[in-house]
Amino acid sequence: MKTFREWIVTESRSPTWVKVVVGGLILQLRGLSQQIQQTTDVSQQNKLLSKQLNLLSYITGMGIGFSSKDKRLQQYMRSLGRRKL
Repeated sequence: MKTFREWIVTESRSPTWVKVVVGGLILQLRGLSQQIQQTTDVSQQNKLLSKQLNLLSYITGMGIGFSSKDKRLQQYMRSLGRRKL
């Protein structure tokens, strides 16, 4: 896996807003991962896992949208980014 710094350098073709959004999502994922590890309550862990999977699906959708250069999908993913995940 690439570090964030390596990813920024290699993904210079991506718009700035994509880099910022993905960076923020990665930070949220790391925080959720730590919370999952620290929590002993199974139902709370399931809720945190659900949030984590939601963020991962958003990152995956952005990757597909920008690798395929589909403008409609890119706009859709951008509009999702404006909503609270």
